[in-house]
Amino acid sequence: MEPISTADVEYEVTLLHRTGEGDRQSFEELYGRYSGVLYSTAYRILNDEAASEDVIQDVFMQIWEKASLYDSARGKPMTWAVTLTRNKAIDRLRSLQRRNRLRNEFETQRSIFEEFSDRNSLDEVDSGEKSAIIRKAIHELSKEQRQAIELAFFSGMSQSEIADALEEPLGTIKARIRRGMMKLKEIVSPLL
Repeated sequence: MEPISTADVEYEVTLLHRTGEGDRQSFEELYGRYSGVLYSTAYRILNDEAASEDVIQDVFMQIWEKASLYDSARGKPMTWAVTLTRNKAIDRLRSLQRRNRLRNEFETQRSIFEEFSDRNSLDEVDSGEKSAIIRKAIHELSKEQRQAIELAFFSGMSQSEIADALEEPLGTIKARIRRGMMKLKEIVSPLL
């Protein structure tokens, strides 16, 4: 690659100053001179054609908007443009990495939620099925056994309270609950 002559650098400084004044022709000439090098710079960082093209478009917009701020004492125009490109490409790379990291975190959270949700749904279905089997089995008990078991397990009454409420001897209530539970186990065990 040929070294850039002092005359070329001075001409590029002039092109930048004219671009800063809104001269489109000077801007187009800068584009023609720089686009290949700037694209290569962006592509080396991003390794992606579309992202590199986006970066170059952003850089040339920045050159158009900030050409009037260019200070030749701080470096050559090409160096300034390459620095803008490098910074934009690194920003884009970080943005893509952050977006990918967030996407991965989202996917992980979503899969955990779906697994949890599916598990809860299955548990609810399983629980609903078990409840239906138990309700059906309770209806197969005698009226007295069903009543004693419902008061004990669904109303939370003690056996003594059930005996008082039904005006039955405590031993009778205990026997009804015990026989009812044995029959429920006999009915429900093969189904669960």
